[in-house]
Amino acid sequence: MPGNPQLQDLLDQYKEGRITLAAAAEAIEGLRLDRIGDFACIDTGRGVRCGMPEVVLAEGKDPGHLAEIVLRLAGSGGRCIVTRVNAEQAARIQDLASREGIATVYREKAQVLLAGNSPAPERTGGIVAIITAGTSDIRVAEEARAIAEEMGCEVLTAYDVGAAGIHRLFPALKPLLGAHAFVVCAGREGTLPAVVAGLVDKPVIGIPVSVGYGYMGEGRAALASMLQSCSVIAVVNIDAGFTGGAFAARIANIGAGGKR
Repeated sequence: MPGNPQLQDLLDQYKEGRITLAAAAEAIEGLRLDRIGDFACIDTGRGVRCGMPEVVLAEGKDPGHLAEIVLRLAGSGGRCIVTRVNAEQAARIQDLASREGIATVYREKAQVLLAGNSPAPERTGGIVAIITAGTSDIRVAEEARAIAEEMGCEVLTAYDVGAAGIHRLFPALKPLLGAHAFVVCAGREGTLPAVVAGLVDKPVIGIPVSVGYGYMGEGRAALASMLQSCSVIAVVNIDAGFTGGAFAARIANIGAGGKR
Protein backbone atom coordinates (compact mmCIF):
# COMPACT_ATOMS: atom_id res chain seq x y z
CA MET A 1 0.00 0.00 0.00
CA PRO A 2 1.52 3.39 -0.92
CA GLY A 3 2.38 5.70 1.96
CA ASN A 4 -0.04 8.42 2.92
CA PRO A 5 1.42 11.59 1.37
CA GLN A 6 0.11 13.77 4.21
CA LEU A 7 1.92 11.67 6.81
CA GLN A 8 5.08 11.56 4.73
CA ASP A 9 5.05 15.33 4.37
CA LEU A 10 4.59 15.80 8.11
CA LEU A 11 7.47 13.46 8.89
CA ASP A 12 9.70 15.22 6.35
CA GLN A 13 8.89 18.56 7.95
CA TYR A 14 9.83 17.22 11.40
CA LYS A 15 13.02 15.59 10.10
CA GLU A 16 14.10 18.84 8.47
CA GLY A 17 13.33 20.86 11.60
CA ARG A 18 10.53 22.87 10.03
CA ILE A 19 8.03 21.81 12.71
CA THR A 20 8.38 20.72 16.32
CA LEU A 21 7.72 17.23 17.65
CA ALA A 22 4.65 18.56 19.44
CA ALA A 23 3.29 20.06 16.24
CA ALA A 24 3.89 16.83 14.32
CA ALA A 25 2.20 14.76 17.03
CA GLU A 26 -0.77 17.11 17.03
CA ALA A 27 -1.13 16.80 13.26
CA ILE A 28 -0.86 13.01 13.23
CA GLU A 29 -4.25 12.22 14.67
CA GLY A 30 -5.34 9.34 12.52
CA LEU A 31 -7.13 7.60 15.36
CA ARG A 32 -8.67 10.68 16.93
CA LEU A 33 -12.37 10.60 17.77
CA ASP A 34 -14.28 13.55 19.22
CA ARG A 35 -17.58 13.22 21.06
CA ILE A 36 -20.29 15.85 20.74
CA GLY A 37 -22.76 15.70 23.59
CA ASP A 38 -24.53 12.37 23.79
CA PHE A 39 -25.48 12.18 20.12
CA ALA A 40 -22.31 12.04 17.97
CA CYS A 41 -18.79 10.63 17.81
CA ILE A 42 -16.91 12.20 14.91
CA ASP A 43 -13.80 10.91 13.15
CA THR A 44 -11.47 13.88 12.90
CA GLY A 45 -8.49 11.79 11.84
CA ARG A 46 -9.88 10.31 8.65
CA GLY A 47 -8.04 12.71 6.35
CA VAL A 48 -4.65 11.78 7.81
CA ARG A 49 -5.44 8.08 8.20
CA CYS A 50 -7.22 7.37 4.91
CA GLY A 51 -6.21 10.24 2.64
CA MET A 52 -9.84 11.20 2.10
CA PRO A 53 -12.06 13.72 3.88
CA GLU A 54 -14.60 13.01 6.57
CA VAL A 55 -18.09 13.18 5.05
CA VAL A 56 -21.26 13.70 7.07
CA LEU A 57 -24.56 12.25 5.88
CA ALA A 58 -27.28 14.81 6.63
CA GLU A 59 -30.20 12.56 5.80
CA GLY A 60 -32.34 11.85 8.86
CA LYS A 61 -30.33 14.06 11.22
CA ASP A 62 -31.81 16.75 13.44
CA PRO A 63 -30.81 20.17 11.95
CA GLY A 64 -29.40 21.34 15.29
CA HIS A 65 -27.33 18.20 15.82
CA LEU A 66 -26.12 18.32 12.23
CA ALA A 67 -25.03 21.94 12.52
CA GLU A 68 -23.02 21.17 15.69
CA ILE A 69 -21.25 18.28 13.96
CA VAL A 70 -20.39 20.40 10.92
CA LEU A 71 -19.11 23.33 12.97
CA ARG A 72 -16.91 21.05 15.09
CA LEU A 73 -15.37 19.42 12.02
CA ALA A 74 -14.93 22.70 10.13
CA GLY A 75 -13.59 24.46 13.21
CA SER A 76 -10.90 21.83 13.71
CA GLY A 77 -9.03 23.36 10.79
CA GLY A 78 -10.24 21.11 8.01
CA ARG A 79 -13.00 21.13 5.45
CA CYS A 80 -16.26 19.41 6.22
CA ILE A 81 -18.36 17.83 3.47
CA VAL A 82 -22.04 17.20 4.09
CA THR A 83 -24.16 15.09 1.72
CA ARG A 84 -27.94 14.76 1.22
CA VAL A 85 -28.51 18.20 2.75
CA ASN A 86 -32.05 19.55 2.49
CA ALA A 87 -32.85 23.26 2.37
CA GLU A 88 -33.79 23.50 6.06
CA GLN A 89 -30.59 21.82 7.19
CA ALA A 90 -28.45 23.93 4.85
CA ALA A 91 -30.00 27.16 6.13
CA ARG A 92 -29.38 26.17 9.76
CA ILE A 93 -25.75 25.26 9.10
CA GLN A 94 -25.05 28.39 7.09
CA ASP A 95 -26.62 30.65 9.71
CA LEU A 96 -24.54 29.21 12.56
CA ALA A 97 -21.38 29.01 10.43
CA SER A 98 -21.62 32.68 9.46
CA ARG A 99 -21.77 33.64 13.15
CA GLU A 100 -18.60 31.64 13.77
CA GLY A 101 -16.81 33.10 10.74
CA ILE A 102 -16.77 29.77 8.92
CA ALA A 103 -17.26 29.85 5.15
CA THR A 104 -19.85 27.59 3.51
CA VAL A 105 -20.83 26.70 -0.03
CA TYR A 106 -24.13 24.92 -0.73
CA ARG A 107 -24.22 23.04 -4.02
CA GLU A 108 -27.98 22.72 -4.28
CA LYS A 109 -28.06 20.49 -7.36
CA ALA A 110 -25.81 17.96 -5.63
CA GLN A 111 -27.35 18.54 -2.18
CA VAL A 112 -23.79 18.89 -0.89
CA LEU A 113 -22.58 21.53 1.54
CA LEU A 114 -18.91 22.40 2.06
CA ALA A 115 -17.82 24.16 5.24
CA GLY A 116 -14.42 25.39 6.40
CA ASN A 117 -11.90 28.15 5.93
CA SER A 118 -9.02 26.04 4.68
CA PRO A 119 -8.25 26.29 0.95
CA ALA A 120 -9.67 23.87 -1.59
CA PRO A 121 -7.59 20.71 -2.05
CA GLU A 122 -4.63 20.95 -4.40
CA ARG A 123 -5.05 19.22 -7.73
CA THR A 124 -3.57 15.73 -7.74
CA GLY A 125 -3.54 15.29 -11.50
CA GLY A 126 -6.27 12.66 -11.23
CA ILE A 127 -9.11 12.94 -13.75
CA VAL A 128 -12.57 11.48 -13.24
CA ALA A 129 -15.19 11.35 -15.99
CA ILE A 130 -18.85 11.31 -14.94
CA ILE A 131 -21.57 10.29 -17.39
CA THR A 132 -25.32 10.11 -16.95
CA ALA A 133 -27.85 8.21 -18.99
CA GLY A 134 -30.55 10.86 -18.51
CA THR A 135 -31.13 14.23 -16.91
CA SER A 136 -32.90 12.57 -13.96
CA ASP A 137 -29.55 11.02 -13.02
CA ILE A 138 -27.74 14.36 -12.71
CA ARG A 139 -28.54 14.83 -9.00
CA VAL A 140 -26.56 11.68 -8.16
CA ALA A 141 -23.81 12.53 -10.65
CA GLU A 142 -23.35 15.95 -9.06
CA GLU A 143 -22.89 14.37 -5.63
CA ALA A 144 -20.17 12.15 -7.10
CA ARG A 145 -18.62 15.20 -8.77
CA ALA A 146 -18.48 17.22 -5.54
CA ILE A 147 -16.72 14.40 -3.71
CA ALA A 148 -14.19 13.72 -6.48
CA GLU A 149 -13.33 17.43 -6.67
CA GLU A 150 -12.86 17.58 -2.89
CA MET A 151 -10.38 14.73 -3.27
CA GLY A 152 -8.30 16.83 -5.66
CA CYS A 153 -9.51 15.50 -9.00
CA GLU A 154 -10.43 17.29 -12.17
CA VAL A 155 -13.91 16.17 -13.18
CA LEU A 156 -15.17 15.96 -16.76
CA THR A 157 -18.87 15.41 -17.42
CA ALA A 158 -21.22 14.26 -20.16
CA TYR A 159 -24.89 14.26 -19.19
CA ASP A 160 -27.97 12.78 -20.90
CA VAL A 161 -26.22 10.45 -23.33
CA GLY A 162 -28.10 7.24 -22.50
CA ALA A 163 -28.82 4.05 -24.34
CA ALA A 164 -32.22 5.15 -25.64
CA GLY A 165 -30.32 7.34 -28.11
CA ILE A 166 -27.00 5.53 -28.21
CA HIS A 167 -25.65 7.72 -31.03
CA ARG A 168 -25.33 10.52 -28.44
CA LEU A 169 -22.73 8.55 -26.50
CA PHE A 170 -19.92 8.32 -29.03
CA PRO A 171 -19.19 12.04 -29.54
CA ALA A 172 -19.68 12.62 -25.80
CA LEU A 173 -17.02 10.02 -24.92
CA LYS A 174 -14.28 11.48 -27.09
CA PRO A 175 -13.27 14.40 -24.80
CA LEU A 176 -13.39 12.12 -21.75
CA LEU A 177 -10.93 9.46 -22.88
CA GLY A 178 -8.04 10.95 -20.89
CA ALA A 179 -9.78 10.21 -17.60
CA HIS A 180 -8.30 7.71 -15.16
CA ALA A 181 -11.72 6.42 -14.08
CA PHE A 182 -15.33 6.66 -15.25
CA VAL A 183 -18.47 6.99 -13.14
CA VAL A 184 -21.66 6.14 -15.03
CA CYS A 185 -25.04 6.93 -13.48
CA ALA A 186 -28.17 5.30 -14.89
CA GLY A 187 -31.71 4.53 -13.75
CA ARG A 188 -34.52 2.49 -15.31
CA GLU A 189 -32.86 -0.58 -16.90
CA GLY A 190 -29.31 0.64 -16.10
CA THR A 191 -27.69 -0.31 -19.42
CA LEU A 192 -25.19 2.49 -19.87
CA PRO A 193 -22.28 1.48 -17.54
CA ALA A 194 -21.85 -1.85 -19.34
CA VAL A 195 -21.89 -0.10 -22.71
CA VAL A 196 -19.28 2.44 -21.61
CA ALA A 197 -17.08 -0.31 -20.16
CA GLY A 198 -17.08 -1.96 -23.58
CA LEU A 199 -15.69 1.21 -25.15
CA VAL A 200 -13.00 2.49 -22.76
CA ASP A 201 -9.82 1.00 -21.30
CA LYS A 202 -10.19 2.50 -17.81
CA PRO A 203 -12.12 1.36 -14.71
CA VAL A 204 -15.86 2.01 -14.82
CA ILE A 205 -18.01 2.43 -11.69
CA GLY A 206 -21.73 2.03 -12.21
CA ILE A 207 -24.18 3.92 -9.99
CA PRO A 208 -27.79 2.75 -10.26
CA VAL A 209 -30.19 5.66 -9.79
CA SER A 210 -33.65 5.44 -8.22
CA VAL A 211 -35.40 6.40 -11.46
CA GLY A 212 -38.02 4.05 -12.89
CA TYR A 213 -41.43 2.80 -11.87
CA GLY A 214 -43.55 -0.32 -11.69
CA TYR A 215 -41.91 -3.72 -11.42
CA MET A 216 -38.31 -3.42 -10.12
CA GLY A 217 -38.60 0.36 -10.14
CA GLU A 218 -36.74 2.91 -8.01
CA GLY A 219 -33.32 1.73 -9.16
CA ARG A 220 -33.71 -1.98 -8.42
CA ALA A 221 -33.77 -3.03 -12.08
CA ALA A 222 -30.76 -0.79 -12.76
CA LEU A 223 -28.84 -2.36 -9.87
CA ALA A 224 -29.67 -5.90 -11.02
CA SER A 225 -28.70 -5.08 -14.60
CA MET A 226 -25.34 -3.62 -13.58
CA LEU A 227 -24.58 -6.60 -11.36
CA GLN A 228 -25.26 -8.90 -14.33
CA SER A 229 -23.04 -6.87 -16.69
CA CYS A 230 -20.96 -8.91 -19.13
CA SER A 231 -18.54 -5.97 -19.27
CA VAL A 232 -16.10 -5.55 -16.39
CA ILE A 233 -17.51 -2.89 -14.06
CA ALA A 234 -17.69 -2.16 -10.34
CA VAL A 235 -21.13 -1.33 -8.95
CA VAL A 236 -22.09 0.70 -5.89
CA ASN A 237 -25.47 0.94 -4.21
CA ILE A 238 -28.53 2.80 -5.48
CA ASP A 239 -28.02 6.59 -5.52
CA ALA A 240 -24.59 6.18 -3.87
CA GLY A 241 -23.00 9.23 -5.50
CA PHE A 242 -20.58 9.73 -2.61
CA THR A 243 -19.28 6.16 -2.77
CA GLY A 244 -18.93 6.15 -6.55
CA GLY A 245 -17.22 9.54 -6.64
CA ALA A 246 -14.81 8.71 -3.81
CA PHE A 247 -13.88 5.32 -5.29
CA ALA A 248 -13.27 6.86 -8.72
CA ALA A 249 -11.15 9.62 -7.15
CA ARG A 250 -8.97 7.09 -5.36
CA ILE A 251 -8.39 5.23 -8.61
CA ALA A 252 -7.68 8.47 -10.48
CA ASN A 253 -5.27 9.76 -7.85
CA ILE A 254 -3.31 6.51 -7.90
CA GLY A 255 -3.30 6.63 -11.71
CA ALA A 256 -1.98 10.18 -11.60
CA GLY A 257 1.13 9.20 -9.71
CA GLY A 258 0.63 6.94 -6.75
CA LYS A 259 -1.30 9.41 -4.61
CA ARG A 260 -4.33 8.34 -2.66
